[in-house]
Amino acid sequence: MLRLLVMAIFFALLTYWLHRRLVRAPGLTGRAAWAADATLVTLALLAVAASSVGTTLDPSWARPIGFLGWTWLAVVLYLGLGILLIGLFALGARLVRWIRRRSATGSDEPADPSKRRVLRVATATLVVAAVGAVAYGTVEAARPRVVDVRVPLRRLPAGFEGTRVALVTDLHVGPARGVDFVRRVVDLVNAQQPDLVVLGGDLVDGTVALAGRDLEPLRDLRAPLGVFGVSGNHEYYADDAMSWLDHWETLGVRTLRNEHVVLTRGGDTIALAGVHDYTAPEPHTPDMAAAVAGIDPETVVLLAAHQPKHVLEARDHGVDLQLSGHTHGGQMWPLRPFVSLANPTVTGLDRFGDTLVYTSQGTGAWGPPVRVGTPPEITLLQLTSDA
Repeated sequence: MLRLLVMAIFFALLTYWLHRRLVRAPGLTGRAAWAADATLVTLALLAVAASSVGTTLDPSWARPIGFLGWTWLAVVLYLGLGILLIGLFALGARLVRWIRRRSATGSDEPADPSKRRVLRVATATLVVAAVGAVAYGTVEAARPRVVDVRVPLRRLPAGFEGTRVALVTDLHVGPARGVDFVRRVVDLVNAQQPDLVVLGGDLVDGTVALAGRDLEPLRDLRAPLGVFGVSGNHEYYADDAMSWLDHWETLGVRTLRNEHVVLTRGGDTIALAGVHDYTAPEPHTPDMAAAVAGIDPETVVLLAAHQPKHVLEARDHGVDLQLSGHTHGGQMWPLRPFVSLANPTVTGLDRFGDTLVYTSQGTGAWGPPVRVGTPPEITLLQLTSDA
């Protein structure tokens, strides 16, 4: 209830600000002003309700509310950036006028009636551009692409040469996308015929009771070496994370809870370890030492860890390759630089000492089902011993 109240206050203030900048400032009046304000209020109410889809509201009927409400947040992002840009231009114009007045030995500059007209055109252009960018991003987010990545591991045994690992992470289904999206992802993964599938966490936003059915297609994932998964931070937000991991197990996903398994192929072995999310609370805090305990030092170790932050500890425990997600690559331009402030790496293959880490841009989208400049991906990593 408190969370809902905070959201309501936030969106009330946000809506008032948008009213001031998009309706009052350009001088809209009459029916145009009423229509604009009614639209802003309606979208704010949808955004408040969207925050409850998957936790209080059942996605089976409330998902359109979640989709529209969260999408509105993406529009607000670009409206905010545009308003800031218009404000900077307006400030610059005022500065120029002030300089001219100062150099005109006290003469007054007549009011320019075209300024309000320019502001109206700029505001209309901003609204069209923001809606257009989000419309593009919505289509982009619904079409995950398969990204092929070659990963050189110098210690890789011959039996695992060419092994194909499918990494799927950050589906975030529930509030805005559901079972159809998961089915599309599963079909794309199976079409690649991977040897191993790793689910990197943040699969759902919501409770098991309300959103668990959205993951049903996961039971159809196929890989000779198995399908494995680890928790992300969002598994801890709306429900008990262990309940989510238990639910994944019913779908055929072997969850790794600060532990490892030994995989055998062609007479050779490697280890696949997994840790709980970096921010997981007690008693489920990540324990890298426990996850790799008992692994022969000569054995290649793959680590499934939701956040790339784990790589700094993984490097000290002799992990050869870490598979992560969490960052979404920023998800929507221009957020990526801010994401890089909180993570050692944001996307792609990177090296920390003798440890490689691959950070996926994510297969779904958190919050707004929108991606601008960071396409969703299903990563197909091919392991090779070639440097």
